Amino acid sequence: MADILPFHQKRTPAPDREPDPLWREVLGRSLRATREKRGVRLVDIAERAGISPQYLSEIERGRKEPSSEMIAAVTGALGVDLAELLIGIAGDVQRIRGAAPVRRPAGPVLMAA
Repeated sequence: MADILPFHQKRTPAPDREPDPLWREVLGRSLRATREKRGVRLVDIAERAGISPQYLSEIERGRKEPSSEMIAAVTGALGVDLAELLIGIAGDVQRIRGAAPVRRPAGPVLMAA
């Protein structure tokens, strides 16, 4: 018979580096930093985005994995371009990992059909 493999296996990082950060944690830190830099209260952004302040707080703390619709609502409430936010997050992850920085494409990004 076939071996039964566990559904979720913990990754062990290489001994010389920390584990990769969770995307939701980097996203949350970025959203919080943007909000604080703009001097806007969490309750005001939550109201504009149509979500509870508690849920937004959990997103900012990296406790919740928000849907793409939720991310769009929060970035819209912050007045942030979603693509710029994602490029910034990718750069943050690369810096944390010590890898070469992410470069923004020079022209428009075209999706293959």
